Amino acid sequence: ESKKKAAFGSVGRRIPYRILHVINQDGESLGNMHRAEALKLMDQHDLKLVLLRENVEPPVYRLMTGQQIHEEQLKRAEKQKASPKPGMVQKELSFSSAIAKNDLETKTKQIAQWIEKKYHVKVTIRQAK
Repeated sequence: ESKKKAAFGSVGRRIPYRILHVINQDGESLGNMHRAEALKLMDQHDLKLVLLRENVEPPVYRLMTGQQIHEEQLKRAEKQKASPKPGMVQKELSFSSAIAKNDLETKTKQIAQWIEKKYHVKVTIRQAK
């Protein structure tokens, strides 16, 4: 994930590849072109070249405005927050609203133990009839 974010963060003129696949700001493919042509296009339209996919041949770059770049970074940050981190354990506990007092105390102790172990805990309470 951090590689994708770093790759997305590389914006501007430092392009290590000679041949690029360029996509315009509307998402239409402009095809493969030389780095110099892509930079000319970038300057003409006052846009920035952003690396989207590095592991393909040729690498895919997109022409974007500053606003588009900002929105894409926000989307990626939101997606990263939503997905559980590798190695992160998530525990889920579900019980009825008509749970007996003793059972509730037992489950509360279990939740407290999980939180001490730094687990993410998700509690679902179902409404009794």
